[in-house]
Amino acid sequence: MSKIAVVAFGGNALLRGNEIGTIQQQEKNTYETCLNLLQLLEQGYEIVITHGNGPQVGNIMLRNEAGYNEYKIPKMPLDICVADSQGGIGYMIERQMLNILAERKINKRVVTIVSQVLVDKDDPAFENPTKPVGAFYLKEEAELLARSNNFVFKEDPAKRGWRRVVPSPKPKEVLNHPIVKQLAEEGNIVIAAGGGGVPVYRDENNLLQGVEAVIDKDLASSLLAKEIGADSFFILTDVPKVYLNFKKPNQIALDKITATEAREYLEKGEFAAGSMGPKVKAAIEFVSNGGEETIITEARELSKKNCGTRIVKG
Repeated sequence: MSKIAVVAFGGNALLRGNEIGTIQQQEKNTYETCLNLLQLLEQGYEIVITHGNGPQVGNIMLRNEAGYNEYKIPKMPLDICVADSQGGIGYMIERQMLNILAERKINKRVVTIVSQVLVDKDDPAFENPTKPVGAFYLKEEAELLARSNNFVFKEDPAKRGWRRVVPSPKPKEVLNHPIVKQLAEEGNIVIAAGGGGVPVYRDENNLLQGVEAVIDKDLASSLLAKEIGADSFFILTDVPKVYLNFKKPNQIALDKITATEAREYLEKGEFAAGSMGPKVKAAIEFVSNGGEETIITEARELSKKNCGTRIVKG
């Protein structure tokens, strides 16, 4: 049986920091990122792709507000916005991947699955929203929006304005993971759990309900990798390795560390909560729950032997 790799695309896989996010920019970036995945196919992996959606879902929310203010188009809740972004981004990745396969005469199918991810309705995160979403506002604008929509806003630490914050509950189950596993084992490239998945919970009648929240995409990707029995979990980001003392004169690149060592570094505050921290936490989750290794690296590094930082059991 083929090996399976779950590959989590970071934000820069679709949109670079200095770009405004035109479709031409996003398609170019997506093509370049997908091109690097050929290295994994050559190594004998079947591939499951996950991705972030921060800028894209933020733009969807802005269109929500603009459509309501101008034309009174009903606003859609956050779970629908996440589902919209999954479909749009999944289509973009799927098309670019199909183009690459056609150019190289590789006979593989690619499929995008809109994924619901189960969360606990009693998760403590619902009492303490922390995940920023959408645009920056003046304090007065934020107060008005908070009153009219029952939103929660917090001031940006970098003083760029006020931003809506929503809960980020822990993912409990990617509901369509058996289908993802089956499709991957059959040799298909699968795109799933985009943006952390659409957050849903079960009500008192055991029915699924959407919820105003976002799920950390690295944790959801790690969970999916565990659920489908993936051999390796790749987290693609904008640096080739994980570093201690990042961007300081005594910066140290980490080549291979155990989950125990990674957890110790995390507890010491070596990895920022808004950047490398969630990635290392997701890496630990995977290898601590049956996975062989997590590799954190840049997409262009995949062609190199023993690329990135490898987090293994122990």
